[in-house]
Amino acid sequence: MTKPQPKPIATKAQQIIDWVSQDPLRQQALACVSQLNLPQGYIAAGFVRNLVWDALHHYTEPTPLNDVDVIYFDPAEDDPETCEKYESQLQAQVPQLNWQVRNQARMHVRNGDRPYQSVLDAMSFWVEKETAVAIRQIAPGHYECIAAFGLVSLFRLQVTYNSKRSGTVFEDRLRSKNWLQQWPKLTVVQ
Repeated sequence: MTKPQPKPIATKAQQIIDWVSQDPLRQQALACVSQLNLPQGYIAAGFVRNLVWDALHHYTEPTPLNDVDVIYFDPAEDDPETCEKYESQLQAQVPQLNWQVRNQARMHVRNGDRPYQSVLDAMSFWVEKETAVAIRQIAPGHYECIAAFGLVSLFRLQVTYNSKRSGTVFEDRLRSKNWLQQWPKLTVVQ
């Protein structure tokens, strides 16, 4: 009789996907965004980050989302109101969420950066490294997770300053977001 082999430890991205698969609201949000067929369309930031921090703090209820950040990359888009149209469509489908849709091909202008090349490149300019994580539905029940800085620090419960941004902005976000109170196991890395 052969001894049962232990299951391999899930990768960090797969762990996120597993947690999303257990969250009906996140599944619904991802399905709605998928239907928009946005180029490089993902839900990013707190949608993923908070899920991980909640799970690692063993919270039984998810922390409410302030907003749901939908990002995509379409350099050919020329109508500045397109994002608002997507937000309205998503709001009609899932009204309990505060949708924020942004074309990352245009965000470099607002942020004073060089032009971004993709959503992943755009996320590499975000203030905290652990926020630069995103997920999308690639088929019903199947997801893809990406991160500009990898997932190790996110799973280590760190909040890491990205030197591409102002330290003052980082400090302001730490205070205003109340992350250290919401998730007391977090540590700040500057």
